[in-house]
Amino acid sequence: MTATAGSREAATPAEESRRTELILVAARLFRLNGYERTTVRELAEAVGLRSGSLFHYFRNKEEILLAVMANGIQSVIDEGQALMARHEQPAERLEGLFRLHMSSLINGVGGDAMHAMIYEWRSLTPQARAQIQQLSTAYEQLWNRTINEAVAQGLLQGDPAIIRKHVLGGMNFTVRWYRPDGRLSAEQVTEQMLRAALPGLARHPEL
Repeated sequence: MTATAGSREAATPAEESRRTELILVAARLFRLNGYERTTVRELAEAVGLRSGSLFHYFRNKEEILLAVMANGIQSVIDEGQALMARHEQPAERLEGLFRLHMSSLINGVGGDAMHAMIYEWRSLTPQARAQIQQLSTAYEQLWNRTINEAVAQGLLQGDPAIIRKHVLGGMNFTVRWYRPDGRLSAEQVTEQMLRAALPGLARHPEL
């Protein structure tokens, strides 16, 4: 599901598809080149548009950055809500949310979005930051609910808010150091981080 933060009024399916393409391409270019160094012309050319045509989909460059961040967060919210609906046990939910978050960072749009949130946050206006904060809070509520349930059942020990900050902070930091050609595969990195962050939930001690 594509987040609509900052978007204009209802678009046709074709326009929405092109807008989503622009968001994904922009996310990648911002990560590779930086937001400030990526020009509107480069964004347009990357999807086969003229510079002026880009403003049919976005009012300005900042709105594209906002959409990059919002789209990444909304994607994990949608998948997280579906995961919560499929599983009832806190242990399954917690492990599922962990794997979902790591997969999004390593393989999905979440990695580019998180990179933008870490490095390009200052480029947003206070109003845009508030929109992203609202989405972030919605996502954190999934974690809050699951961690509270896990603590209540004795699966985890400690302050739920600290546990959430510790787990999410550790995962989010992987955008700074993870490399696809590194010593461990994406699956192995996820397993090792799961063991370190939530040792009681790790299911593959042989790794």
